[in-house]
Amino acid sequence: MNHRPYHALRFLDFRRLWGAQLVSLTGSQMQVVAINWHVYLLTGSPLALGLLGLVRVVPVIVFSLWGGVVADRRDRRGVLLVSQSVMTLAAIALSGLTFFHAETTHWLYLLTAVSAAATAFDNPARNALVPRLVPREVLPGAIALNLTMFHTSMIAGPGLAGLLIAGFGTAGRRGVAIIYLLNALSFLAVLVVLAMMRTSGAVAEDGRRPVSVAESLREGLRFVFRTPAMVWTMTLDFFATFFSGALSLLPIFADQVLKVGPAGYGTLAAAPAAGALVGSLFTSLRPLPDRQGRILLWSVAAYGLATVVFGLSRSYPLTLLALAAVGLSDLFSTVVRVTLRQLITPDELRGRMTSVNMIFFMGGPQLGELEAGLVASLFLPVALGATVSVVSGGVLTIALAAVVAAVTPVIRDYRASTKQAPG
Repeated sequence: MNHRPYHALRFLDFRRLWGAQLVSLTGSQMQVVAINWHVYLLTGSPLALGLLGLVRVVPVIVFSLWGGVVADRRDRRGVLLVSQSVMTLAAIALSGLTFFHAETTHWLYLLTAVSAAATAFDNPARNALVPRLVPREVLPGAIALNLTMFHTSMIAGPGLAGLLIAGFGTAGRRGVAIIYLLNALSFLAVLVVLAMMRTSGAVAEDGRRPVSVAESLREGLRFVFRTPAMVWTMTLDFFATFFSGALSLLPIFADQVLKVGPAGYGTLAAAPAAGALVGSLFTSLRPLPDRQGRILLWSVAAYGLATVVFGLSRSYPLTLLALAAVGLSDLFSTVVRVTLRQLITPDELRGRMTSVNMIFFMGGPQLGELEAGLVASLFLPVALGATVSVVSGGVLTIALAAVVAAVTPVIRDYRASTKQAPG
């Protein structure tokens, strides 16, 4: 039976969680924009902005594999209750420190790292729980709706953050303090829904002998790294976003290159999500062509090209279009990667596969932010350094797509109609 994506909303627990996550993720995206602007206000340094990427990714690298094991061994609803509570407390601390003018970059980095560590447990548990909330035949629609929800929050969050920062004055920090508080309140929506959820989050028994945590971890790693298509898609994702991950430099482009201020910065930060939302709506209504390996490679090349245009542009409308193209091309490659991984991953390994993927998926862009900040800091004026950093990253991404296309037939020749795991 052919189910429309919105059919997943017929199921109460999924519908409630979907709506609560829309609220919560919007708050989280507001906080990401606010912290970037906050660090820029305190330091004016591209390197300090780049270091945000490092403090966001190190906890993921350290804790995500453990988070995947926990998601496959513990009640996933309970794991989410704990992780969401930790992120709530971190947002409250950010708000309190900022309201009382006690914040420093060290505090911003530390509390960002705490939230990232909680995310390392939250993401595997949430991804493993979703298939329990809807029937198997409706799962693709649920995934499509979650992508739409995610990109909607990435549009609304930065836009609202930019308006709040601008509304309270660019020199003051009251706007970012209010954003941190609103993010803390947004987590309450998810906590309430989890408390009311009727679906059990307990892991289903598979009849096998219980294994140790170490063996459970090795089992997940063996599956991922012995599946060539999994390895190559994760590697391609990591290096593409590493080279072109430069969105933490947007405050510099907004302030010194385009001179559009915090309101314009919020719109710039939302532009990639706007392009991605268009792509997610398109893929929800019309499936991609069968030769999805080539779609993946062309999407990565387009991602790099759009990044080059973004770096070179001195026009606000053109920059918005380029950033939207960044999001659109990334969405198409994401759909191919996520679909492939879901098809070839057994249910009992889903949490661990997600945790390994998190290292690549989050490590690439966050380490890329650090790399972008380092490159930008080598040049003066700062605006020139930001331009060199972004453009060089885009060129390297295009080269990466060309190299993978030439040497990796398992990706280049992948078709969605293939009945078994490619490679």
